Amino acid sequence: MVLADILKRWQTLCGREAILCTGTDEHGMKIQAAAAKAGIEPKSFCDKGSETFKDLAHRANVNYDHFARTTDLDHADAVSHFWRLLQDKGYIYPSKHEGWYSVSDETFYQETAVHLIRDPATGRKHMASIETNSEVEWTSELNYHFRLSALKDRLLQFYAQNPKFLLPASRMEELVRTVSSGVGDLSISRPVERLSWGIRVPGDSTQTIYVWLDALVSYITKAGYPWKNGGENVAGWPADCQIVGKDIVRFHGIYWPAFLLALDIPLPRHILSHAHWTLGHRKMAKSTGNVVNPFFAIDRFGVDTMRFYLAFDGGISKDADYENGHIAKRYDKELRNQLGNLLFRVMKTKRWNLRQAIKATQNSKIATQLPENELTLKQRALLEQLPGLVANYMKILDIKRALRCITEAIDETNKFLEASAPWRLMHTGPHYNPDLANHVIYLSAEALRISAILLQPCMPTKMATMLDYLGVSADASKRSFDAARLGKDGDYGVDESMSLPSSVNAQQREMELLFPILESV
Repeated sequence: MVLADILKRWQTLCGREAILCTGTDEHGMKIQAAAAKAGIEPKSFCDKGSETFKDLAHRANVNYDHFARTTDLDHADAVSHFWRLLQDKGYIYPSKHEGWYSVSDETFYQETAVHLIRDPATGRKHMASIETNSEVEWTSELNYHFRLSALKDRLLQFYAQNPKFLLPASRMEELVRTVSSGVGDLSISRPVERLSWGIRVPGDSTQTIYVWLDALVSYITKAGYPWKNGGENVAGWPADCQIVGKDIVRFHGIYWPAFLLALDIPLPRHILSHAHWTLGHRKMAKSTGNVVNPFFAIDRFGVDTMRFYLAFDGGISKDADYENGHIAKRYDKELRNQLGNLLFRVMKTKRWNLRQAIKATQNSKIATQLPENELTLKQRALLEQLPGLVANYMKILDIKRALRCITEAIDETNKFLEASAPWRLMHTGPHYNPDLANHVIYLSAEALRISAILLQPCMPTKMATMLDYLGVSADASKRSFDAARLGKDGDYGVDESMSLPSSVNAQQREMELLFPILESV
């Protein structure tokens, strides 16, 4: 959810309309079994779960537009309509199905995709998916099938025409290999005696629609499906990006495109598949208790710190290991000691006045008398390039590298400020050069202003406060991507009367509100 929210906020920052849809997949055997174990009705069980996810989204400051639940009535109508169209086009037929079924993964596996394993805790032997290690059971039943094999060539053609459909590239290559080797038809219903918790097959009350067909249609439900002619474009479809875990790439990279191609519905432009978080380098799982409570983590470290850590350290190609110590180190290094330190040094008003430095630089700029040296020229080039670099990485959905560009720019600015030593340039003596000092202060402040604007999608609350500290107008145009350019805003800066407290200790206390010392982890 955090990655999706960052991407949405980035689009908004760039002046584009963006819609974020998230939600909960609430049907299937797994939910049915969990509700039975809890001793409550499946709908009540799902109500409780969806409220937990909504609460988490709120606590994580995820600004979603739609929260889709597959138990919503409008979704059931959309799924039924989708099924009828597939049936009318001849893509659905009844047949006996035999195979290894995983309740946990809600899917059938072929014989070549399972193996015999021994549970290390109990010693019990059982068949399991090679891909996910989830237990499977042999199942034989009569159900409905989708002619996935008939769409093999169209899928491969689509992949060839859209090589960046699935990111990262390594998973796209694997997807193409999988489909090229052949895909069989897909079982898309379960007998009601096995699965009662779900949407019934239209015209056949003895069958329940396969949970993944049901769940995948939720992506278009909130876009107003079924549409009238051209209505999908008005409602925001096709999606520019769908974000999924690496374990469900097959469903989103093969089944979902195939369903859409069968009905000539536009496909999403990109699917970003991320790796998993591990804990102690082991897979997180409720069954083993190897999990992290996200609510506790937000309470402990703060929402913006957690958002930054998840985006900066989270794995896309490879899994990342979650550890409290890693969060503290990342926070101290990138936020408190780099960004916070630069803000503190620039905002010191004992030796200079930020607003006056900005005015002086703007006036010198107009008079084409801006004092330059090798350091200022290098810093100027850095800031001129930064917004474009970040935008390019965001365009290819590489949030981590975009963030690294910003943190590296802050690091370089700290070095620039130290090497330029404006405090020496302000003192009467051999190094006295107040014009150059003001220019150095201005370029350092610009690094803060530009970086704070670019970091807003990741850390909206802290960056809003930081821009307030800098005296940047709250007007949206002053905090947009267009404003994140060197020299774009000459009106910010804190006058002496508005400045932070003059004593160092008081200034530190103010800064602690933005980047406090983390308690022992």
